[in-house]
Amino acid sequence: MTMHTPIKPARKARIGLYSVGLQAYWEQFPGLRERLIEYGVFIEKKMAQWAEVFNYGLVDTEAEGRKAGEWLNANNVDLVFCHAATYSTSSTVLPVHQACKTPVVFLNLQPTERIDYERTTTGEWLAHCGACPVPEFANVFNRARMPFRVLNGLLGLDYTPAISLTNEKTNDRPEAIRAWREIEEWIRAASVPRTLKTSRFGFLGNTYSGMLDMYSDFTMIQAQTGLHVEVVEMCDLDRMMKGVTPQEVKQKLEEVRDMFQISGDSPSDPIARKPTDEQLEWSCRVAAAQERLVREYDLDALSYYYHGAPGGEYEKLQGGFIVGHSLLTARGIPCSGEGDLKTALAMKICDILGTGGSFCEVVVTDYVDGTILLGHDGPFHIAISAGKPVLRGMGLYHGKQGTGVSVEAKVKTGPITTLNVTQTGDGKLKLIISEAESTDGPIMRIGNTQTPVKFKMHPDDYMAKWFAEAPTHHCAMSIGHNGSLFAKVGELMEMNCVTIDG
Repeated sequence: MTMHTPIKPARKARIGLYSVGLQAYWEQFPGLRERLIEYGVFIEKKMAQWAEVFNYGLVDTEAEGRKAGEWLNANNVDLVFCHAATYSTSSTVLPVHQACKTPVVFLNLQPTERIDYERTTTGEWLAHCGACPVPEFANVFNRARMPFRVLNGLLGLDYTPAISLTNEKTNDRPEAIRAWREIEEWIRAASVPRTLKTSRFGFLGNTYSGMLDMYSDFTMIQAQTGLHVEVVEMCDLDRMMKGVTPQEVKQKLEEVRDMFQISGDSPSDPIARKPTDEQLEWSCRVAAAQERLVREYDLDALSYYYHGAPGGEYEKLQGGFIVGHSLLTARGIPCSGEGDLKTALAMKICDILGTGGSFCEVVVTDYVDGTILLGHDGPFHIAISAGKPVLRGMGLYHGKQGTGVSVEAKVKTGPITTLNVTQTGDGKLKLIISEAESTDGPIMRIGNTQTPVKFKMHPDDYMAKWFAEAPTHHCAMSIGHNGSLFAKVGELMEMNCVTIDG
């Protein structure tokens, strides 16, 4: 299955970095300052594989701290890492973050797994005492009512500096591996608010009538995420349809045949049939119009639903939505059905992080296998599919108007994480996170996406915990165990975040 270039790739985070020390040490212990700067350069280079990194260098006085904060502001960073390289007074660090309000993570990364007790000098010890000032930083930030995080572990050098009196090659130690995994997660998480602040979410049509859990205030969404909601109309899409060329339809048909398996008739469901040539051609024509719409309005995601009057032109138009919206979802433009804007946000978060994000709801529980089937009537994130998804012609869309082509598929077997974005009674967005395993269990052949998911607890117990959190009834399914990654996104975006250890 060929993967196609994203229409709009996610933005890399802009990461601020600085190291701290005490100016009085430099004359007392020759080589210490240069050694700590070398550690900072190592951190910068390692972080650069995930982000744009802005390394101020060493901050060793209160005045230098103020300058560093303004410099970080000027570089518009999304997250700042303060490397506690040796002891430093808190008066050096606090001004940095009084000037730059960006979230901060303190790095307590010891260069060695164990000092050489027999040979160590005071200068050598000072290169390894990064933990010493961290309680002071924590106390001062708490009293200043400024949030902070601390990450502990080993620096993870793959060599030992010439000045060192002990082994500093610690890149294969679990404490270094764990620390750098956490750093990578923080950096990846920071790319989410960076991308969302410049994102344009299309809202086509309306929200499915009566689904009160999905109704959202566009102003509230923008205020809490920074994304812009662009309201687009069915007549806009119809206008795009009028410009679609035969070559575009042919190109979409080739894309569809590459990505999907075209089904025969369902052996069980009389409304799920082999798609006709006419249905496929229409779905490809609509898909070409959908891509034109996305490009003209510069959209990064799309939430849609349109009922349509029976027999009307727009009813026919919306009947071709699912294939094209699945193609867009696979190319970095997540599309959520039924006008569920909050789940479009959940899908976009997953997509920015490279973990997929397929549109789901509870389908049915299998008490024999101990699984819950999660899925929907489309769209589907093809990039995380177990094999080629199947296209089925639908004689009707349950609960909706019209006929067309739908996607039948399941997410690949292995670790998954669901991400639900809901809204609380006070209008705040809230993330609900659940890690689980997708299984290779059976699914129905009814033209819907369905993935059997096994949580750590009994399905009834899991659902009781999930429902108690008042979720939006749709969610996004991602591949991998991403609970700590999603939680970091929630923290950086100042959203309430609940993890169900189900």
